[in-house]
Amino acid sequence: MRIVALTFGTEGDTRPMLALCRGLADAGHDVVALAERSGQAHAAALGIPFVPLAGDMAAELHAASAGVSHKGGDVKYVARALAGIATRHTGAWMRATLEHARGADAIVCAGLAIYVGLSCAETLAIPAIGAALQPMMPTRAFASPFLPPLRLPVWANRASHRLVLAMMWRAFRRAINDARRDVAGQPPRRHEWDGYPVLVGVSPTLVPRPPDAPARFSITGYWWPPADDDHAPDAALDTFLAAGEAPVYIGFGSMLGFDLDRMLGIVLQSLDGRRALLSAGWSGFGEGTLPANVHRVGHVPHRWLFARTSIVVHHGGAGTTHAVARAGAPSVVVPFAADQFFWADRLRRLGMASRPIAQRSISAKALRARLAEAGESAVRERAIEVAWSMATETGVANAVARIEAILAPGAER
Repeated sequence: MRIVALTFGTEGDTRPMLALCRGLADAGHDVVALAERSGQAHAAALGIPFVPLAGDMAAELHAASAGVSHKGGDVKYVARALAGIATRHTGAWMRATLEHARGADAIVCAGLAIYVGLSCAETLAIPAIGAALQPMMPTRAFASPFLPPLRLPVWANRASHRLVLAMMWRAFRRAINDARRDVAGQPPRRHEWDGYPVLVGVSPTLVPRPPDAPARFSITGYWWPPADDDHAPDAALDTFLAAGEAPVYIGFGSMLGFDLDRMLGIVLQSLDGRRALLSAGWSGFGEGTLPANVHRVGHVPHRWLFARTSIVVHHGGAGTTHAVARAGAPSVVVPFAADQFFWADRLRRLGMASRPIAQRSISAKALRARLAEAGESAVRERAIEVAWSMATETGVANAVARIEAILAPGAER
């Protein structure tokens, strides 16, 4: 089968989709990925045909964060920036998708481009399959991962998923309908799409399938790329790792809009001389002179690096959360926005993380206390138990099998 995979987001959104593409290609399918430009090198490494979509996620988020107040919690610019990116580029994304999906058997779509994928599949009269890295399904078991982890009545949990999806559709509806008219010659959509199958690339160890989840949602397990255990670190990192005990890792991925100097000061004070790795991420965190016990790193595969750390301090993105959990490393989660609070709560409930500390509330005293919690032997033991459970999951294979079943002749969709 010929399958188009479409997404737009950070590397945490793109890399799992590319891993799924590799699985589809290994199963004998013809697949092409359309995604944000930063995924091109990773796609080349996996041997996946790749089409960069309009827009530069890092550059546009950097521009949006310029001038943002660094006072606690002022990261609402992220939601506005993401909506702006989608609005500006929806037409270009739709043109590219229609060009590459003509003659395809299906579109697998995710991220900021999901409505583009659903609309193009409708235009071309081919199946659409949603892909999600958060458990966005109507269920009584938990509220929408894009809401704070509140204790709600079970009926409100289910309603919250519908509410969030309705808000997302409202934010992107105008841009989608403008592109439908101008690019595809299609009439406007009055309501969001519903009823299509969705692959949820989430570990069932972290989020067991709720008993009331609709059948069209499949929790497949996370979509990992082929193992990169043979990664060779640069000489400086190799020397640092060999020079003492396993370090703490601190990194906030694609997060922007926070006071880098203030955060660095808090981190260094909280370490009390402990060995640590600081990840630059998209923000350039940790620039400048660092003490001898701290080493700054650029991009290093999380799977390789986290297995060599004692504790991982991170923002709670879906991809980082899964990588930490599979490595068996205790966590201190510092959520900034969106689903990061959901993942922070999940890790804490599983017993493999300290209490989370929101970015807006962080202090050296609080982070020092969370590091002490995460360093307890019970937390380390629980983290290892979770890692053993996740080691048996086969997310890519499950997702490929599900796609093949959905697209099989005569299958109900």
